[in-house]
Amino acid sequence: MFGQLVIGPPGSVKRDVIIVNLDPANDRPPYEADVDVQSLIEVDEVMERLTLGPNGAILFCMEYIENNMETLKEMVMSQKAYVIFDCPGQVELYTHHAAFRNIVNCISKWGMQLCVVSLVDSHYCTDPAKFISVLLTSLSSMLHLELPHINVLSKIDLIDKMGPLAFKLNFYTEVLDLSYLLSELDERVCSKRFIKLNHALTGLVEDYNLVSFYPLNVQDIGSLHRLCKAVDKANGYVYGELEERTVAGLSQSDSGVNLEFEYDKSLQYDNR
Repeated sequence: MFGQLVIGPPGSVKRDVIIVNLDPANDRPPYEADVDVQSLIEVDEVMERLTLGPNGAILFCMEYIENNMETLKEMVMSQKAYVIFDCPGQVELYTHHAAFRNIVNCISKWGMQLCVVSLVDSHYCTDPAKFISVLLTSLSSMLHLELPHINVLSKIDLIDKMGPLAFKLNFYTEVLDLSYLLSELDERVCSKRFIKLNHALTGLVEDYNLVSFYPLNVQDIGSLHRLCKAVDKANGYVYGELEERTVAGLSQSDSGVNLEFEYDKSLQYDNR
């Protein structure tokens, strides 16, 4: 089986999928969940019984789920399909708290090949300080969760309404040379006190050289297509789906099979 964990702050392809609501605080998801973790535990109930705030309650819920993974496994694995996990929005779950990472590791042991799809609002690109924060959060999540990661700048179609960008969009998606971003940032009076810190933080991102972004415009079918291909490569779905055809083709042809072309033919989009 294959799946993806969709993470990011609160705020397709035709294939057999199930959606798992892995957020015990999401009591009004904009979809009908096939599996809902709130049948196990709910944040509101935890807050009331244990007199915890929302952040403490979500951490308690994730630790509870971690200790009841067999029940979740029965709910998910009984449906043989591609799985989309809709995850909570609290960033600490993906940067340093252990419970969610342990949940992910357990799901991987079910024989499911996963990747993380991390959604970030593109309006952060309009503020260099906020974009540096996004870079650090993305990098921390990638290192903490230890899974193939697809970082996404969402709502690109609205970016013109969010303010001017200092650079072209590919500067923010490719994340190659942040010295230009520092120049933009250092011009701000409030940031002059933190010049050395900003240089150290961007240097850290550049040294790891792991973070980049896919722009996503949900109104553009080409944008969805490119993102879907990236996700399917990251979790291996493209190879699992076409494995039999690929092996058969290799045995019948000296030139082999153009896997990319075969995969493109297998995608069917509803463009309504």
